[in-house]
Amino acid sequence: MIIESRFRARQGCDILCMSPLMNSEETTVVANCVVCGEPIGPHMLAWCDACSQPYHLNQRNDLPGDDCGEVWISEEHLGLQFACNLCLHPEPEAEPGGLDDVLDAGEAAEFVRVPRDELVAAATAGNVRHRRTAGGTYLFERGDLIEFRQGRR
Repeated sequence: MIIESRFRARQGCDILCMSPLMNSEETTVVANCVVCGEPIGPHMLAWCDACSQPYHLNQRNDLPGDDCGEVWISEEHLGLQFACNLCLHPEPEAEPGGLDDVLDAGEAAEFVRVPRDELVAAATAGNVRHRRTAGGTYLFERGDLIEFRQGRR
């Protein structure tokens, strides 16, 4: 037997509503992805269990979208576990000052996930620390690029 009744306000709740981050419209931006910095739509929202930040995870087969993390079934907890790519694949700690720490403009642009021309323009404007060789090649240190990428979020 199903009994229908009107919702009554109790314990400080006067309306039924969804989470403040959720919206019933599919086109509404919910948050920005911790991995790529792009806006996340409601059908793409997932929260990382490790860092508690939102990331892209396409939860629908009928809508397009790229994933910035993963979800899997935990055999230990018998539930879903969510993790962003930053927590799943952390950047290795390289020894400062090594040759692996110096990147040219193409490698640096790929590392910070911006177009090469945009990174060169940011370096020319003084927004990211760099060196320029006599031949005109831009060189960047990995630590400076990490600071630049974090400043863009």
